Amino acid sequence: MRTLDGLLCIAILATTFAVAEPRTPPEQKAAQSQVFQSGPENETQLARQIRHNLLTLPYYSIFDDLSFNLNGSVVTLEGACPPDPPWDIRSDAEAAVKRVKGVTQVINNIKLLPLSPMDWQVRRAEERAIYGDAQIGMRYGYQALPSIHIIVDNGHVTLVGVVDSTFDDTLIRTRAQTVPNVFSVTDNLVVLHPGKKKENEKPPGVN
Repeated sequence: MRTLDGLLCIAILATTFAVAEPRTPPEQKAAQSQVFQSGPENETQLARQIRHNLLTLPYYSIFDDLSFNLNGSVVTLEGACPPDPPWDIRSDAEAAVKRVKGVTQVINNIKLLPLSPMDWQVRRAEERAIYGDAQIGMRYGYQALPSIHIIVDNGHVTLVGVVDSTFDDTLIRTRAQTVPNVFSVTDNLVVLHPGKKKENEKPPGVN
Protein backbone atom coordinates (compact mmCIF):
# COMPACT_ATOMS: atom_id res chain seq x y z
CA MET A 1 0.00 0.00 0.00
CA ARG A 2 2.87 2.39 0.70
CA THR A 3 4.24 2.20 -2.86
CA LEU A 4 3.50 5.71 -4.15
CA ASP A 5 2.84 6.77 -7.77
CA GLY A 6 6.32 8.10 -8.43
CA LEU A 7 6.93 9.40 -4.92
CA LEU A 8 8.16 6.73 -2.52
CA CYS A 9 8.92 8.53 0.70
CA ILE A 10 11.39 6.51 2.81
CA ALA A 11 13.01 9.03 5.18
CA ILE A 12 16.66 9.49 5.74
CA LEU A 13 17.01 12.29 7.18
CA ALA A 14 -12.07 11.78 -3.03
CA THR A 15 -16.73 14.30 -8.82
CA THR A 16 -17.61 16.53 -5.83
CA PHE A 17 -15.53 19.11 -4.10
CA ALA A 18 -14.46 18.84 -0.50
CA VAL A 19 -15.54 21.38 2.08
CA ALA A 20 -12.67 23.37 3.53
CA GLU A 21 -12.63 23.55 7.30
CA PRO A 22 -11.28 26.50 9.28
CA ARG A 23 -7.53 26.82 9.47
CA THR A 24 -5.75 26.09 12.71
CA PRO A 25 -4.40 29.31 14.27
CA PRO A 26 -0.69 29.78 13.38
CA GLU A 27 0.40 29.85 17.00
CA GLN A 28 -1.13 26.41 17.55
CA LYS A 29 0.38 24.96 14.40
CA ALA A 30 3.80 26.33 15.15
CA ALA A 31 3.75 24.62 18.54
CA GLN A 32 3.66 21.20 16.91
CA SER A 33 7.04 19.46 16.85
CA GLN A 34 6.72 17.68 13.53
CA VAL A 35 9.36 15.02 13.05
CA PHE A 36 10.13 15.94 9.43
CA GLN A 37 10.69 19.63 10.25
CA SER A 38 14.00 20.94 11.48
CA GLY A 39 14.16 21.52 15.20
CA PRO A 40 15.00 24.89 16.80
CA GLU A 41 18.61 26.02 16.98
CA ASN A 42 18.69 25.37 20.72
CA GLU A 43 17.25 21.86 20.40
CA THR A 44 18.85 19.46 22.86
CA GLN A 45 20.96 16.50 21.81
CA LEU A 46 18.31 14.17 23.22
CA ALA A 47 15.58 15.78 21.09
CA ARG A 48 17.82 15.64 18.01
CA GLN A 49 18.44 11.93 18.52
CA ILE A 50 14.71 11.26 18.98
CA ARG A 51 13.98 13.16 15.78
CA HIS A 52 16.67 11.24 13.92
CA ASN A 53 15.38 7.85 15.06
CA LEU A 54 11.85 8.71 13.97
CA LEU A 55 12.95 10.13 10.63
CA THR A 56 14.82 6.98 9.73
CA LEU A 57 11.86 4.66 10.30
CA PRO A 58 11.41 2.45 7.21
CA TYR A 59 8.21 3.25 5.27
CA TYR A 60 7.61 6.53 7.11
CA SER A 61 5.88 8.48 4.32
CA ILE A 62 3.79 11.52 3.38
CA PHE A 63 0.71 9.58 4.58
CA ASP A 64 1.98 9.57 8.18
CA ASP A 65 1.94 12.33 10.77
CA LEU A 66 4.49 12.00 13.55
CA SER A 67 5.36 14.55 16.20
CA PHE A 68 6.75 14.41 19.71
CA ASN A 69 6.97 16.37 22.93
CA LEU A 70 9.90 16.01 25.30
CA ASN A 71 9.42 16.69 29.00
CA GLY A 72 12.64 15.89 30.79
CA SER A 73 13.27 12.27 29.89
CA VAL A 74 9.62 11.50 29.07
CA VAL A 75 8.64 11.48 25.40
CA THR A 76 5.03 11.80 24.22
CA LEU A 77 4.39 10.70 20.65
CA GLU A 78 1.51 12.31 18.75
CA GLY A 79 0.09 12.07 15.24
CA ALA A 80 -1.73 9.55 13.08
CA CYS A 81 -0.71 6.67 10.83
CA PRO A 82 -2.68 4.41 8.48
CA PRO A 83 -2.55 0.66 9.10
CA ASP A 84 -0.59 -1.14 6.40
CA PRO A 85 0.30 -4.72 7.45
CA PRO A 86 2.93 -5.97 7.91
CA TRP A 87 4.27 -2.45 8.56
CA ASP A 88 3.39 -0.87 11.89
CA ILE A 89 4.70 2.69 12.07
CA ARG A 90 2.92 3.33 15.38
CA SER A 91 4.72 0.51 17.21
CA ASP A 92 7.97 1.06 15.34
CA ALA A 93 8.03 4.72 16.36
CA GLU A 94 7.64 3.82 20.03
CA ALA A 95 10.38 1.20 19.81
CA ALA A 96 12.73 3.61 18.04
CA VAL A 97 12.34 6.26 20.74
CA LYS A 98 12.77 3.74 23.55
CA ARG A 99 16.20 2.92 22.11
CA VAL A 100 17.41 6.48 22.63
CA LYS A 101 19.77 6.74 25.58
CA GLY A 102 18.32 9.04 28.21
CA VAL A 103 14.66 8.34 27.46
CA THR A 104 12.97 6.82 30.51
CA GLN A 105 9.33 6.67 29.34
CA VAL A 106 7.43 6.82 26.05
CA ILE A 107 3.73 7.75 25.97
CA ASN A 108 2.33 6.67 22.62
CA ASN A 109 -0.66 8.80 21.56
CA ILE A 110 -0.27 8.11 17.84
CA LYS A 111 -3.70 7.42 16.36
CA LEU A 112 -4.05 4.31 14.24
CA LEU A 113 -6.27 5.33 11.33
CA PRO A 114 -9.06 3.04 10.02
CA LEU A 115 -8.20 0.19 7.69
CA SER A 116 -10.12 1.56 4.70
CA PRO A 117 -9.51 0.81 0.99
CA MET A 118 -11.43 4.01 0.16
CA ASP A 119 -9.08 6.06 2.33
CA TRP A 120 -6.10 4.58 0.47
CA GLN A 121 -7.72 5.63 -2.83
CA VAL A 122 -8.14 9.13 -1.45
CA ARG A 123 -4.51 9.24 -0.28
CA ARG A 124 -3.20 8.39 -3.72
CA ALA A 125 -5.62 10.78 -5.42
CA GLU A 126 -4.55 13.59 -3.07
CA GLU A 127 -0.90 12.79 -3.72
CA ARG A 128 -1.44 13.06 -7.49
CA ALA A 129 -3.52 16.27 -7.13
CA ILE A 130 -0.93 17.99 -4.95
CA TYR A 131 2.46 16.69 -6.01
CA GLY A 132 1.34 16.24 -9.62
CA ASP A 133 0.89 19.99 -9.90
CA ALA A 134 3.97 21.41 -11.65
CA GLN A 135 4.29 24.38 -9.30
CA ILE A 136 4.12 22.20 -6.19
CA GLY A 137 5.87 19.05 -7.36
CA MET A 138 9.06 20.72 -8.54
CA ARG A 139 9.64 22.59 -5.29
CA TYR A 140 8.26 20.21 -2.66
CA GLY A 141 8.14 16.74 -4.23
CA TYR A 142 11.83 16.08 -4.72
CA GLN A 143 12.93 16.25 -1.10
CA ALA A 144 14.07 13.14 0.76
CA LEU A 145 10.81 13.41 2.68
CA PRO A 146 8.41 15.94 1.10
CA SER A 147 7.18 18.53 3.58
CA ILE A 148 3.43 18.29 2.75
CA HIS A 149 1.85 15.30 4.49
CA ILE A 150 -1.65 13.98 3.67
CA ILE A 151 -3.60 12.42 6.54
CA VAL A 152 -6.90 10.72 5.64
CA ASP A 153 -9.39 9.56 8.25
CA ASN A 154 -12.71 8.14 6.92
CA GLY A 155 -12.67 10.51 3.98
CA HIS A 156 -11.61 13.57 5.98
CA VAL A 157 -8.27 15.01 4.85
CA THR A 158 -5.83 16.94 7.00
CA LEU A 159 -2.79 18.62 5.48
CA VAL A 160 0.20 18.97 7.77
CA GLY A 161 3.70 20.23 7.15
CA VAL A 162 5.53 23.33 6.02
CA VAL A 163 5.24 25.51 2.90
CA ASP A 164 7.13 28.59 1.83
CA SER A 165 4.36 31.12 1.14
CA THR A 166 0.66 31.90 1.51
CA PHE A 167 0.29 31.46 -2.26
CA ASP A 168 1.64 27.90 -2.00
CA ASP A 169 -0.64 27.19 0.95
CA THR A 170 -3.72 28.39 -0.97
CA LEU A 171 -2.76 26.47 -4.09
CA ILE A 172 -2.19 23.22 -2.18
CA ARG A 173 -5.46 23.55 -0.25
CA THR A 174 -7.35 24.29 -3.48
CA ARG A 175 -5.85 21.25 -5.18
CA ALA A 176 -6.74 19.05 -2.21
CA GLN A 177 -10.38 20.21 -2.36
CA THR A 178 -10.76 18.99 -5.95
CA VAL A 179 -10.33 15.30 -5.08
CA PRO A 180 -13.55 13.22 -5.24
CA ASN A 181 -14.92 11.31 -2.23
CA VAL A 182 -13.40 13.75 0.28
CA PHE A 183 -15.77 15.05 2.96
CA SER A 184 -13.57 17.85 4.28
CA VAL A 185 -10.09 19.33 4.03
CA THR A 186 -8.42 20.79 7.12
CA ASP A 187 -5.36 22.89 6.41
CA ASN A 188 -2.76 22.71 9.17
CA LEU A 189 0.16 23.71 6.97
CA VAL A 190 2.64 26.13 8.52
CA VAL A 191 3.57 29.05 6.24
CA LEU A 192 7.18 30.07 6.73
CA HIS A 193 6.93 33.44 4.95
CA PRO A 194 3.28 34.64 5.14
CA GLY A 195 4.05 37.98 3.47
CA LYS A 196 5.99 36.51 0.57
CA LYS A 197 4.36 36.86 -2.83
CA LYS A 198 5.02 34.82 -5.92
CA GLU A 199 6.19 36.75 -8.97
CA ASN A 200 3.31 37.28 -11.43
CA GLU A 201 1.07 35.65 -8.84
CA LYS A 202 -2.39 34.58 -10.02
CA PRO A 203 -5.22 33.02 -8.03
CA PRO A 204 -5.18 29.19 -8.12
CA GLY A 205 -6.99 27.83 -11.16
CA VAL A 206 -6.28 30.90 -13.31
CA ASN A 207 -3.94 30.32 -16.25
